[in-house]
Amino acid sequence: MSPRRALPALLLLPLLPSRPARAQVAEVEAFHATLLEVMRNAQALGVKGREARLRPAMEAAFNLPAMARIAIGPAWTGIAPPLQQALTRAFADWSIATYASRFDGYGGERFVTEGQQTLANGDRLVRTQLVRPNDAPVQLNYLLRDTGGAWRIVDIYLTGTVSELASRRAEFTVLLREGGPERLLQELRQRTAALLR
Repeated sequence: MSPRRALPALLLLPLLPSRPARAQVAEVEAFHATLLEVMRNAQALGVKGREARLRPAMEAAFNLPAMARIAIGPAWTGIAPPLQQALTRAFADWSIATYASRFDGYGGERFVTEGQQTLANGDRLVRTQLVRPNDAPVQLNYLLRDTGGAWRIVDIYLTGTVSELASRRAEFTVLLREGGPERLLQELRQRTAALLR
């Protein structure tokens, strides 16, 4: 990954004036629509049903292979290709299972899109809120990157500024240090299985 695309640097990049980018906003809003539908039917679907509904939506909206590479960080280049593929699958499965587990009910929540910004490196940031009737709204900002003409999510900033992938990288670095990529692969598979019970 080039230094200008490094996650910590993204928070420091100056923002350019907003330009029309309805495709990026539409991508995020389509994902939110599926997520709300899953939440409304959460109990009837169960965790495995929610996972099955979310999988195609997340595979379409997120660049899960890029997210796996970013989360693993510099160690990625030293991992053999077959193990890279296994880690990419395991990361995607775990990410989808995490959403299926977390969004397990509906209490009148809704998503509001606040706008989008173009970053200096060309990526787009779509700002949204999860509005909760009996609690403070949660700021969720989505970082989208052009992947061959298709804009897809490559990171989520919780509370507006906390990079999900930066948090994952810190966690994955410990696992890689403990037992290499095999240890990380085992951990991701175990977590996925536990979430889908």
